[in-house]
Amino acid sequence: MRAIVLVDHGSREPAANEQLDRLARLVAERRPDDLVRAAHMELAPPSLAEAIDACIAAGAREVDVHPFFVAPGRHVREDIPRLVAEAGARHAGARIRLSEPLGLHPSIVDAVLARLAELDD
Repeated sequence: MRAIVLVDHGSREPAANEQLDRLARLVAERRPDDLVRAAHMELAPPSLAEAIDACIAAGAREVDVHPFFVAPGRHVREDIPRLVAEAGARHAGARIRLSEPLGLHPSIVDAVLARLAELDD
């Protein structure tokens, strides 16, 4: 089984964290054969380590981690790669991979333009 873990910064505001939970549900709808979980770097559970460990405990042999970040700050450059490497060491039989963050993916331009178009509606 494959798992996907979406990780963001995290917030003290539950409504902000719920956004990532909703995204995880939407991804799960499109990837019904995969286990999809949300995780946060700070301020809210579960942590990235907890989410990866839970996926492995649920039977995942592959875990793909996606940083839900636009800018490549410290979490993206340092913390998340370190945590993924540590999880790989804890779960030697599993394949744990890290995708690029959202960054400036071409779809981001479409999303920005769609939001701006909503202003004209």
